[in-house]
Amino acid sequence: MKIIPAIDIIGGQCVRLTKGAYNTKKVYSSNPLEVAKMFADKGFRYLHLVDLDGAKQGTPVNLSILESIASKTNLEIDYGGGLRTELSVSMVFDAGASAVTAGSVAVKNPTEVCSWLGRWGSSRIIIGADVIDGKLATEGWCSVENVDIINFISTYLSYGATQFICTDISRDGMLAGSALDLYARLLAEFNKIDLVASGGVASIKEVRELKKIGVCGAIVGKAIYEGMLDIDQLTMEV
Repeated sequence: MKIIPAIDIIGGQCVRLTKGAYNTKKVYSSNPLEVAKMFADKGFRYLHLVDLDGAKQGTPVNLSILESIASKTNLEIDYGGGLRTELSVSMVFDAGASAVTAGSVAVKNPTEVCSWLGRWGSSRIIIGADVIDGKLATEGWCSVENVDIINFISTYLSYGATQFICTDISRDGMLAGSALDLYARLLAEFNKIDLVASGGVASIKEVRELKKIGVCGAIVGKAIYEGMLDIDQLTMEV
């Protein structure tokens, strides 16, 4: 199972939110590159980089940070936030991302995302499913759509997608455990998807439980920054 540390960016700073609310922003570093280098030095191979400014504005904002991390580390970066057009995806790939996560646009404009899947393939286009009470949230989690998670994933499987990041917003940044029941239900329903768990991961035990139920990866953020997860122990799970 992949252990994927997260860096969320607002105003050029490394931050974390609670339940996706921008007014809960807590700054952990003013130098995201140094944080990324630390992850790389500790042996992590992957990075989940979220442009929260971009998510709010509807276009990538922090491409210079992506370019810096991509050029100065060996991390494989998936980038999300503000992707709405094929041009924006091209810009993100040109800046060094290995893959992109299609979040709001996957809910609101599936035709556009289908074109991305056709051009770049399912290995580089990850579908982001940000969930609250079984429904999909968009626009930096500021809006909840009447779209059911099961139907959403089923539709994208028919379009050729294979990779999904599922975040339970109610748990994100709460350090109270991830949505094990939700992930188990999704994997029981769709046994051929590559599912990455995100939101609430707070202990090594939980990382092992996620691995046991069959997720292919786990994104870890606040628990690292708050010192609840020992990074050296975490890298042993990679």
